[in-house]
Amino acid sequence: MHKRKNLRSPLSLITLVAIIFFGSCTKKGDPFVNRKVSFNANWSFHLNDSIADKDTIGTSTKWRTLNVPHDWSIEGEFDEKSPAGYGGGSLNGGLGWYKKTFKVAAQDSTKITSITFDGVYKNSEVWINGHYLGKRPNGYIGFQYDMSPYLNYGDKNNEIIVKVDNSKQPNSRWYSGSGIFRNVWIETTDKLHIENWGTYVTTPKVTTESALVNIETRIQNEHSESKKLKLVTTIYKEDTKVTSATQYITLTPKSGTLLNVKAQVESPVLWSVEKPELYTAVTEISVNDKIVDQYKTNFGIRDFKFDLNKGFILNGKQVKIKGVCMHHDLGPLGSAINTRAIERQLEILKEMGVNGIRTSHNPPAPELLDLCDKMGFIVMDEAFDMWKQNKTKYDYANDWDKWHKKDLTDQLRRDRNHPSIFIWSIGNEIPEQWSETGVEIAKELAAIVRLNDKTRPLTAGMNPPVNMNIDEVTLQFEKKNVQFNAIAKSGVLDLIGYNYAHQTYEHHQKNFPDKPFIATETTSGLQTRGYYDAVSDTIKKWPVRWDLKFTGGNPGNTVSAYDQVQAPWGSTHEATWKIIKKHDFLSGMYIWTGFDYIGEPTPYEWPSVSSYFGIVDIAGFPKDVYYMYQSEWTDKTVLHIFPHWNWKAGQTVDVWAYYNNADEVELFLNGKSVGVRSKKGEDLHVMWRIPFKPGTLKAVSRKNGKTVLETEIKTAGNPSQLKLTADRSTIKADENDLSFVTVDILDEKGTLVPNANNEISFSLKGNGKIVGVSSGDPVSHESFKGAKHTALNGKCLVVIQSGDKSGRLELTAKANGLKPSTIIITTE
Repeated sequence: MHKRKNLRSPLSLITLVAIIFFGSCTKKGDPFVNRKVSFNANWSFHLNDSIADKDTIGTSTKWRTLNVPHDWSIEGEFDEKSPAGYGGGSLNGGLGWYKKTFKVAAQDSTKITSITFDGVYKNSEVWINGHYLGKRPNGYIGFQYDMSPYLNYGDKNNEIIVKVDNSKQPNSRWYSGSGIFRNVWIETTDKLHIENWGTYVTTPKVTTESALVNIETRIQNEHSESKKLKLVTTIYKEDTKVTSATQYITLTPKSGTLLNVKAQVESPVLWSVEKPELYTAVTEISVNDKIVDQYKTNFGIRDFKFDLNKGFILNGKQVKIKGVCMHHDLGPLGSAINTRAIERQLEILKEMGVNGIRTSHNPPAPELLDLCDKMGFIVMDEAFDMWKQNKTKYDYANDWDKWHKKDLTDQLRRDRNHPSIFIWSIGNEIPEQWSETGVEIAKELAAIVRLNDKTRPLTAGMNPPVNMNIDEVTLQFEKKNVQFNAIAKSGVLDLIGYNYAHQTYEHHQKNFPDKPFIATETTSGLQTRGYYDAVSDTIKKWPVRWDLKFTGGNPGNTVSAYDQVQAPWGSTHEATWKIIKKHDFLSGMYIWTGFDYIGEPTPYEWPSVSSYFGIVDIAGFPKDVYYMYQSEWTDKTVLHIFPHWNWKAGQTVDVWAYYNNADEVELFLNGKSVGVRSKKGEDLHVMWRIPFKPGTLKAVSRKNGKTVLETEIKTAGNPSQLKLTADRSTIKADENDLSFVTVDILDEKGTLVPNANNEISFSLKGNGKIVGVSSGDPVSHESFKGAKHTALNGKCLVVIQSGDKSGRLELTAKANGLKPSTIIITTE
C-alpha cells in the first residue's frame, strides 16, 4: 500500500502568504469534476474448488464476467452442513478471485492513480501487473492503494487481481456475504492533491442567525519540487455560493500539511430529521491559475447534545430517537450493495416513523450514510462486534492486534463529515466488557475516536451496564446490590449504552447521574409475517433462556405475528416503547431489528435460515407491529386491524387494532357491531375476541363521535389471479437501478388470499434482468437468485435491474391454475 509521508510541523512546510474571506450569494460556475470514477464493470470472477484449484489460479482457470458489487455466497444453495452454520444463513463462503484488464491514458503517467475498494469480505489481497499492493482482513472498511508505480500507460494493458478468502468459517454471527460486495473506484489526482478522506468539516458554533464552519484540509505534495499553490474553499447551498476562503501557501517536496479554514454562514439552514438540509464544501488547489485538484465534501449545519434530563436535543428541540438496528445485507440481493435497495429500506422505515439507524455491528457502506444524510436519520456508527476475544472461531478478533487501530481510524476519517452521524459506538456486547482488560481497550479506542473527532459522543452496546437480577430490580436497588459493567463504570464513555435490560431504564439516573442514556439495542420481538397463534394475550419467551436450546415452537418454524413472542433477553415491542416514551431523560432507542436479515434465525435453528426479529420481513413487507410504531411515531392517521379473516367456522379469533388520532374503535362483523374499544392508560392496541364467521370485518375509528378512518378485511376465496405492483414503474437505464415488484395472490373478486403459498414463476423481456426473488419466509430454501419462488401468505417479491439501454421491460408472473399478470417497467 502506498504510504503517505508523515506530516511535519506546518511551519517547516508552508509559507502563508495571504488569507482572504468573502461572502456571496452567486450561482455555482463550472460543474464539479469528480476525480474518481466507477470501476465496477466487467470483472472476471472465479470461485475456487478447494480440491481441484488448491487455492490458486492459472491458464486453465474458468472465469465468468460480472459487475461488482458482487456477493457469491447468495448465489449458492442453502446447506445444512455449511461451516457458516445457521447463524451465518447456512450459505457457504469459500475463496474467490476477481481480475480485470484496463488501460490508463498516457497523459495520466505524471499523475497518481489509485484504486479504492469500499469493502471486500474478507481477507482481500490485491496485485497490479504482478506487484503485490497489500492485504485487508476487515471486510467492512474501505481502503485505497496507489497503483501508479506499477501501471502501464497508453495502449498497454494493465491487469488487477483480487483474492478474497472467506473460507475459514464461522467468522460471523450473522450472514456476511462474500466477495467485492461494495463499490470500486479509480481515483486519478495530480501529485499535488487533497488526501483521500482529507477534509474534516465541523460546525462548532451554531445559531439560527449564523454558523461558524471549520474546515480542515490535508494536502500532499508528491512532486520532487516545491509548489506554490492557491487553495480555495467554497461553501455552496445547492447551486448557490454562500461563502469562500482563499489561502496561498508554498509546500515543500514530498511533504504534506494540514490547513484550517474558518467561515461564517449567515442565516444557516439547519439539518434536521424533518428537513435534512445539506451544504457542500468544494476545495480546489490551483497552481499558476490552473486547477490541479478538486474535492467535494457534503456536510450539514446542526447543533445537538445529549442532556441528562431532557435526552437528545437537536437544534434546541427535544427529539426522541426512534431508531432501528440494521445489518448490512439487502435480503434477496445478499450483501452486494445497491443504492436503490438501501433507499427503499430507508423509505419503508421512514414511513413507519423511524428517525434513527444503528449500523450493527460494523462500518456501513458509504451509500447508506449518504442516504441517511439526505433523508434525515440519526445514525449510530458502530465499529466492532468483538475486540481481542473471539465470538466465533475465525472472526475479527484474530486480526485485532494488527488492524484495529488502522480500521477504526479509517472509519472515523471516512465517516466524520456525515451530518447524520451523531454517535460513535466502539463495540457491541464485547466479552471483555466486565473486566479491566476491557476498560483498557475501551480507553485506547476512545482516544483514537477523540483524536479524529471530538464533536460526537462515544458509546458501546453493553449487556447490560448494570448486572442485576432484573426480575428483582426494585429489591436490588433498595439493597444497593448492583454490579456495574466495568466499561460503564470506568467513565470512558460519553453515553451509557444499554442492550436490552429495559426494566433498568427507569433507574438510569440513580446508577449514572453524570452520564446520559441511549438504548443501543432493544426488544428482540419475534414474528413471522401473516402467521397468528390462536390466543394473543399470552407472552412467550422463545427460547426460555439464551443459553438453552429451543425445543418448542410452532409447525413449520413459524412465530405468531401478534406482539406476543420475545427472545428471553428482550421484550415485546410495546413493553420497551412504553418505558422509553414515558421519560424525557431516556433519549431514545434502536430496536433489534428494522428488517429481517439472513442468518441468526432465533429461536429456531435449521431449517430456518433467516431472522424473525424484523419489523419488516426480508422481502420488505411490513409485519403488523409496523403499524403500532406508525401510530405512535408519526402524525399519519392510522387504523390497522389484524389478523386476516380466513379461519375455520366457529373458531375463536383475537382481533387487534392499532390506531391513533381517535378516541375509540368500533368493530363490525358482517354489518353487526361486536363492540367498541378504547385504549386505557398506557395501552397501545385494543382487542376483540370473537368467533369466526366468513364475510367482512370492518373497523371504524372515531374522535368526538365523528368518523376518523374506516378499514375492512374480507374473507378470501380460492386463489384465482396474480397482481403485480412496482414500487417504481420508471427506472434509470444504468445497469444499477432497481424496480421492486410485489406479487399479490388474489381471489376472483380481488381480495388478497392470506394463506396462499403458490409457487410463482417469472419471465422478463427487454434489456434488464431478474436479480432477486423472495417471499419473506425464514424457512424457504429456494434460491434468492432464481426465476421462481413460493409465496408466503399471499405475497412474493421480484427485483428487476435495468440494463444500459432505454426501453421497456415486460415482467410476467405465472402460477399453476391462476390467471397470470404482466407489468411494464420503463427504463430511461
